[in-house]
Amino acid sequence: MKVGLYSISCSGTWFNDRPALTVEEFMDTAKKFGYDGVEIDLKRPHGSPLDLDEKRCKEIKDYADKLGLEIYATAANNCFASIVPEKIEAELLFVREQIKITAMLGAPVMRVFAAWRGITKRDGIATYEPTHELETHGALAYQLKQSVIACLQEAVKWAEEYGVVLALQNHEPVIKDYRDMIEYVQIIDSPWLKCCFDAPCCGYYEAVQTDEYMQKATRDVGDLQVLSHANAEFKENEDGSIEMIKYDNQMALTNYPMFVKTLKEVGYEGYIGYEFCHMPFHGGKILGYSDYIENQIRLAQKYFRGLMEQDN
Repeated sequence: MKVGLYSISCSGTWFNDRPALTVEEFMDTAKKFGYDGVEIDLKRPHGSPLDLDEKRCKEIKDYADKLGLEIYATAANNCFASIVPEKIEAELLFVREQIKITAMLGAPVMRVFAAWRGITKRDGIATYEPTHELETHGALAYQLKQSVIACLQEAVKWAEEYGVVLALQNHEPVIKDYRDMIEYVQIIDSPWLKCCFDAPCCGYYEAVQTDEYMQKATRDVGDLQVLSHANAEFKENEDGSIEMIKYDNQMALTNYPMFVKTLKEVGYEGYIGYEFCHMPFHGGKILGYSDYIENQIRLAQKYFRGLMEQDN
């Protein structure tokens, strides 16, 4: 397994104490802190099809090659759950163009959502709260699922055309459980659609972070897994060890030790990509990139590298 860094961490989404890092600055950061590769978010400021052409993609790829970093994946931010034709056509066009960008960047995998509610910003920092409910326009649950299936069936044709594997993430809404992700992949039944199984997306409560649950979920996904993300916070102890900490008192810690252990057992050799993807709120203050997030990026590489190198 390898440790990757997802560019959402450096995109200015979750901090306002400095401008977003450029793609090159993001890759410099990944190199500086010992990551093996990078995942590029395919929206502004890093990878939007509105901004990238073949020349710019080559510049990014060449820069990654110079640093010795693999562009192992890209990430769409699509929503295929809708009964509004214009919305679906816009989302399909978005994903088709993102697949083209992924191919030009030389990345083998592109993460996709079944559904995504989006974000808004308050005082320059992202929040999920105003968009918490997915706008369904009165659709029933089965209609949204049918929409997702129809869109994935169309998207895998472009994926095959450009040689890019789509990785469906077990991320809500619409997908409520990792088994929903597996079901969609099995329904589409294409080698161009696999799983992006993320341990925290199982849920931030104890029942789904037990050793037993995590083992079963990881084994159930098995060889469908081609990508994974990790969202967590850490502290460094005096002896140099890295410890995961809660960033919300309501949440259970993600069982990464058992997740990584079981990934090794099932033979997964891909990436776990770290993403700092939430508001850094501690001590009643919103922290920034320079005083918090950058150090979390440093600690995350050490933490996950350590888990991967453990003898089980």
